[in-house]
Amino acid sequence: MSRHDIINNPEYGNKAEAFEAYDDLPTNPNLGNTIGDVINRRYGRRDVLRGSLAVTATTALFGTTALTAPKSAHAATAADSRYAFDELTWGNDTEHHIAEGYNADILVRWGDPITADAPEFDVMNQSAEAQSKQFGYNNDYVGFAEIEPGRGMLCVNHEYTNEEVMFPEIGRQDRSGFEQMTEELVNIEMAAHGGSVFEIVKGEDGKWSVNRNNPANRRITANTPIMIDGPAAGHPRLRTSADPAGKTVLGTINNCAGGMTPWGTYLMAEENFHGYFWSDVVDAEGDVDVSAQPEAASMERYGVPGRWYAWGKYHDRFNIDKEPNESNRFGYIVEVDPLNPDAMPIKHTALGRFRHEGAETTIASDGKLVIYSGDDNRFDYQYKWVSAEPVTEENSHFGSTLLSEGTLYVARFDANGTIHWLPLVHGEGPLTAENGFDSQADIAIDTRLAADLLGATPMDRPEDAQPRGDGTAYIMLTNNSRRSADQIDAANPRPESNFGHIIEIKEEGGNHSATFGTWDILVLCGDPTLDEVGAMWNPETSENGWFGSPDNCAIDNDGRLWISTDQGSGWGRTGKSDGLYSLETEGELRGHSKLFFRCPVGGELCGPYFADESKTLFLAVQHPGTDGTKDFVGFERDSTFEDPATRWPDFDPAMPPRPSVVVVTKEDGGVIAV
Repeated sequence: MSRHDIINNPEYGNKAEAFEAYDDLPTNPNLGNTIGDVINRRYGRRDVLRGSLAVTATTALFGTTALTAPKSAHAATAADSRYAFDELTWGNDTEHHIAEGYNADILVRWGDPITADAPEFDVMNQSAEAQSKQFGYNNDYVGFAEIEPGRGMLCVNHEYTNEEVMFPEIGRQDRSGFEQMTEELVNIEMAAHGGSVFEIVKGEDGKWSVNRNNPANRRITANTPIMIDGPAAGHPRLRTSADPAGKTVLGTINNCAGGMTPWGTYLMAEENFHGYFWSDVVDAEGDVDVSAQPEAASMERYGVPGRWYAWGKYHDRFNIDKEPNESNRFGYIVEVDPLNPDAMPIKHTALGRFRHEGAETTIASDGKLVIYSGDDNRFDYQYKWVSAEPVTEENSHFGSTLLSEGTLYVARFDANGTIHWLPLVHGEGPLTAENGFDSQADIAIDTRLAADLLGATPMDRPEDAQPRGDGTAYIMLTNNSRRSADQIDAANPRPESNFGHIIEIKEEGGNHSATFGTWDILVLCGDPTLDEVGAMWNPETSENGWFGSPDNCAIDNDGRLWISTDQGSGWGRTGKSDGLYSLETEGELRGHSKLFFRCPVGGELCGPYFADESKTLFLAVQHPGTDGTKDFVGFERDSTFEDPATRWPDFDPAMPPRPSVVVVTKEDGGVIAV
């Protein structure tokens, strides 16, 4: 399927939906032993793929207690859940909803001023200068750096922009060749990307608010100077006409999930960076032709250039015809010091270049820093970073060598339930000059190609990965509609997996830095009442509790797992809006899920992040009123600036929907879900 076909397919109502559909086409050539193949060999094709809940498959996922009939005298019931709240009823409407007994307050919206000198938001008179001081668009990851109890710096990623609901009277631009995207509108988009860092305080009434007057408050945008660190710093492949040294880059883009280091710095993950690059060399179908590029193989593997934004029409650095090396400067983890606005952010190339979804950190039992990160693309890989040295008081600081000296690993999942972490180290195995890797810098730049050679397991869009202190990690695999029946494996068990699944990893010896461990499937997502879906949940899960497309996740102070979902335009397959779910990982209720929060129509739930000793929960609702709106009963059309499916969060008739951060607290001020 060509780009032209996807853009002009009426099924996709906005550019973001078309962008994701095009990215469904995998760039990985190595599809001989995918995670679906592995899962199939481990659990059995008939049992897992057909959703038959046969004895062998059910027992493998949930243990023998799952064979006990629900409500029996000896079985655990939903009333025994470790998550103490009354489950929310599923649905989809124009508002957000929270479980009874909780507040879900809007903390900050797209365009809200976050610095003392920022102007108030004027949606009809937007400017790049104003946006660079206002809260950015499509808030994704949320982190919190506490200064003192009740006060700290909120750190929020801004993933992408939706021009059709962001700007008046222009509509969708990818179908028109971005004809109406002027240089000024492009510059506003660039200012709306990146991240926001600003102080929030908790009042005597228990409510949180933004303190605009902290001089550390700032925006990080697509134009912010950023230092390049690690093995690729200064490499010829990172040098450009504007930066002949190859050590400083302007901006960070498509910042999806992220993380916080143990010392309180903010990690921004660059995900779908390829979409921002442009070329005027296209074929008859409108697809970019990079065959004449010196780095054609690398560009094709990374999907560069995507041509999903018009930035390269006005800024040469985003046009590969003029600056072919610029794309090699994106796709990394960026570290920011929330408390020091004078500290230049750092791109840590040692952590690899790919479409990073998340950068969740933990300190392993041997004291080393470990960071889990997935490559969010169909049939790409799961990674983790292990520092060379243990974390100490001396090296726990911004710009630490813990993020530049160590080993990056990629995962291989085997059908016997073991996981092997394969080192991406120059000179080891096939990672040699004979295979195109002259140094560790080449591995840092072409991490995907190096992982291909090592035989890593192609996954079903690995999104967030959350480590827990006991050597356990949870991997969110959101979906893979492009997986065929002959591409399944033990860890990716279903063809045309529209609903995703969650993998639980147990690192050897409970040590997150181990290179070996075991894995299991926690749940197979989707509607368990439909055999063709092949879903598997604890039998106590209600119709409200099952979900599709797990994306971000968090672990609270009690070690409990929480899942947010991203169904995109496909939410019509479930009828449910995206939301936040609690998911049992232990005991007789393992695999039991409950709905806690749900988004307004067309919105995706991001975050989540627990703070304030789990008395506060930050949630990010991005692109409200945007995705899948043709399936919204009573609306049933594409959403635009003038005619949106919802005007959440304020329902101001003069405003389009605004991505916003929601702060959740218990009405009695207590710990959430306790």
